[in-house]
Amino acid sequence: RRVRRRRATALLRMGRIKGVKRPAIATPIPVPGSTPTVMLDAGANAEVEAEWLTQFALMGTVYAKARFGIAQPKVGLLSIGEEPGKGDTLRKEAYELLAAASGIQFVGNVEGRDLMQKTADVIVTDGFTGNVALKTLEGGLKTLFGALLTAFGSEPQYKEHADALLPALLPMYATFDPDNTGGAILLGIDGVCIISHGSSSARAMGNGIKVAREMVDTDMVGAIRAAIANGDKWPGV
Repeated sequence: RRVRRRRATALLRMGRIKGVKRPAIATPIPVPGSTPTVMLDAGANAEVEAEWLTQFALMGTVYAKARFGIAQPKVGLLSIGEEPGKGDTLRKEAYELLAAASGIQFVGNVEGRDLMQKTADVIVTDGFTGNVALKTLEGGLKTLFGALLTAFGSEPQYKEHADALLPALLPMYATFDPDNTGGAILLGIDGVCIISHGSSSARAMGNGIKVAREMVDTDMVGAIRAAIANGDKWPGV
C-alpha cells in the first residue's frame, strides 16, 4: 500500500513519460564482485501485461547504462525455467515480444537463482513476483548473517577465529547492506524519484540523494524518453 501511495504521489507531481504504459520500480540486487543486477518491477504493478514487460526491459537497460556504466546490458525474463516454453501465459507472451524487440539484448528466461549472479544485468517480471523475490532475498541474507554471528559467539574458543575473519566478512556484508544501494528508483515518470524504506537510516537517505543527483547529471530521464519514442516500433507496444 505504501508503494502504491508513493507511485501515485510521483505521478501526480512529475507525470508520466509520454508512451510509458506503467512506471516500474527498479531495484539493484547486489552481486559479489560485480555490478548489481537491476530487477523490475519490484512492486509498483502487481498485475502486468506482456507488452509492459518490454518497456520495463527498455527502461531497465537505460538505467543500468546510466547508473552502472554497463555498455550493453543483458536482459532476462524471470520465469520457472530457462527454456522458452517455460512459465505461464504472461511469461510466454512476454518472451516472444522481448525476443523480437530492438534496443535490448535479450538473453531469454532466467530463474530465481540468477538474481544474484551475472546471468543477466536486467531482470524483468511483474511487481507481485518481483516484490516476493526481493523480500525473500532480504530475509534470507538477514537470517544468514545473523546465524553466522550467532555461531561465532556460541563458544569462547571461536572468538579469536571470528576476530580474524571479520575483516574479510565486513566488506561482503557492506555489499549486501541495502543502505548502501541508495534505494530503488521509479522508472517511467518524467523525473527522478528514489524510493526508500520508511525506516531508512541517514546513510541510506544520503546514498539515495547521491543516486538521484547522478541520474539527473546523466539525464537518465531524457534517455528513457528517447528510448520509449523509438520503442513505438516494437511488436505489441
